[in-house]
Amino acid sequence: MTRITVKFQTIAIVAFAAGLAAMTPLTSLASAEENLPQINFATDHFEPASLEVAAGTPIKLKVMNQGKTPIEFESFELNRERVVQPGQTITVQLPKLDPGQYHFFDDFHHEVPQGTISAR
Repeated sequence: MTRITVKFQTIAIVAFAAGLAAMTPLTSLASAEENLPQINFATDHFEPASLEVAAGTPIKLKVMNQGKTPIEFESFELNRERVVQPGQTITVQLPKLDPGQYHFFDDFHHEVPQGTISAR
């Protein structure tokens, strides 16, 4: 083998290894996104109506609208207000929560019962 061939093979192996290393965190992120706590809106109610999360750690919360009209996921205590279109799933970033209960509701449909997020 010539020196050029060996050099090329070495570069190819390093590039392949770097590509694999770069993909590994993406795979971890994708599976982490799948395991986020989730609230579904369907048939004029939130499911679950009560969700328990860990206190003291930032949280990503998925909110899915399975209804036929837009909803507005809102919480005064969490300082969050997000519109969710029919069939859409959004991710709501929450800061580190102190232990306690945080209420949320659909601001477009006040007849829908409120839900709670309990940080423990």
